[in-house]
Amino acid sequence: MVSFGDNTKIGTGLLLLGVIFLFLGVIFLFDSALLALGDLLFLLGLTFTIGFSRTVRFFSRPDRIKGIVAFFGGITLVMFRWPVFGMILQLYGIIYLFGQFFPIAAQSMQDTPVIGNILKMPAVENFFASFGGGGSSGRRAPV
Repeated sequence: MVSFGDNTKIGTGLLLLGVIFLFLGVIFLFDSALLALGDLLFLLGLTFTIGFSRTVRFFSRPDRIKGIVAFFGGITLVMFRWPVFGMILQLYGIIYLFGQFFPIAAQSMQDTPVIGNILKMPAVENFFASFGGGGSSGRRAPV
């Protein structure tokens, strides 16, 4: 059985809270206070989950500079009360930063009962294969 440290448990909870606040911020017509709180909780949760040094290393890679600038630019726009443009910029940054992870997650979820049947459809497989350069050779998680 895999045991997780306290920081990982706290980080996962903060990530979940961040996603919930981001979702609520979008549902409540791009409420900038909820979106800003969700952004902060998401970043704190990511830092607690994977550790400070890995977070800094992930956000300082020169090959991902476009995604990093877009993500943090989006957070800045949300903080300055431009939530719609900020969330669009953040979405681009998240896709650019974590795009290589989407096919890996989809591949691992294909064995689940309900979602697996949907993910095995050719159109859905092609959609996820378009992220991160296609084919599964040499693909690894972005963190």
